[in-house]
Amino acid sequence: MQSIAAPTVFPPDAGPFAACAAAVGNFDGVHVGHAAIVDRLRAAAARHRVPAVVLTFDPHPASVLRPAEAPVPLTTPARRAELLLALGVDAVCVQPADALLMALEPEAFFAGILRGRMAAACLVEGRDFRFGARRRGDVAMLERLCAAAGVELDVVPPVVAGGEPVSSSRIRALVAAGRVAEASELLTGPYRLTGTVVVGARRGATLGFPTANLAGIATLLPALGVYAARVKVDGGVHAAAVHVGPNATFGETAVSVEVHLVGFRGDLYGRTLDVDFLDHVRDTRCFTSVDELKARLADDVATAVRIAAAPCPSGTT
Repeated sequence: MQSIAAPTVFPPDAGPFAACAAAVGNFDGVHVGHAAIVDRLRAAAARHRVPAVVLTFDPHPASVLRPAEAPVPLTTPARRAELLLALGVDAVCVQPADALLMALEPEAFFAGILRGRMAAACLVEGRDFRFGARRRGDVAMLERLCAAAGVELDVVPPVVAGGEPVSSSRIRALVAAGRVAEASELLTGPYRLTGTVVVGARRGATLGFPTANLAGIATLLPALGVYAARVKVDGGVHAAAVHVGPNATFGETAVSVEVHLVGFRGDLYGRTLDVDFLDHVRDTRCFTSVDELKARLADDVATAVRIAAAPCPSGTT
């Protein structure tokens, strides 16, 4: 196992553990189905008097095995760890997913990673859990391996909402359609984009609505449109109107993410912003005049302020 890269651990001072209760998976988005697994993981950890630890992967294993089919992530590894730690786990291990790891047969993954590296005394997994090369390992195989090794296994049924199981792919479809409020109802925190503020065309300032242009976003962009959001800056929380898409009124075609922080005055260039999306305000459109655009921007900001002023849904931050 020495050739398999070591995981990054959150928080950094956690571990190593002599034993733990472990849950393994992508946990992308950290939705309410994942929260159900964490609840059972914490209960198992309490029974065994060991820490509750989640093992997740970066990048998504599909990006190694089937790059053309790999989903765009919903969360960065740091955001995933933040949300899982907020649910009460003791540590999150982000395992680099590379060709060596993906080549491990299920039995080797169980013996070397779960039992050897993590020292798992018990495992908690969802019903559709797969592991090992070619995804050959399933829950039935895991049950046999655990029974032989004296490891407790708890299999958690899927959480159903609106008549459908909650899954990362379902949430990904909602975000891609711009239905961020519906997506957030299934998540344990608001849908977030994280990016670095870069110099843009500076057109927003001339219109009276200065924006922070975000670059380096690694997660799925919502559908083109204007959104209400919240952004934490310097200890304060600002309502924000966020435009995702090209500036069609000015003949642009490149998609950008521009964030107008209501009431903020200051320089954000080079800083990292976490933008928590709350709801869709409107679709993008081409305006016939700058005055028409400015009037609509004023309406967008007013709508964003109203939405951001509403209390956070239960379970979100």
